[in-house]
Amino acid sequence: MGLGLGGVGGHGGIAPTGTGGDGGTGGGGLGLIGSGGNGGDAGSGVGAASGGDGGNAGAVLNGTYQASIYGDGGNGGNGVNGGSGGKGGSAGQAGGTAGRNGSP
Repeated sequence: MGLGLGGVGGHGGIAPTGTGGDGGTGGGGLGLIGSGGNGGDAGSGVGAASGGDGGNAGAVLNGTYQASIYGDGGNGGNGVNGGSGGKGGSAGQAGGTAGRNGSP
């Protein structure tokens, strides 16, 4: 069974309020193992911008989110110029490390 890793969140655009992209949700072929992607950092524009949220360890099956059995949550992206850091993603049900929150 392949280990499907969540996509990494895209970086925020270089704009006054360039918000970082959210990390993708991770899930294996059956949603058993998978780590969430990291949230993108905010763009280095003039104004405040927030980092993207980290992805959760899990998969969407038939339109419903199912947490993985094992897997790490993605880390939240960092904000700039007083913008908030992204929230870390949740870990799997039976194991894994929750993602850390991004710094402002």
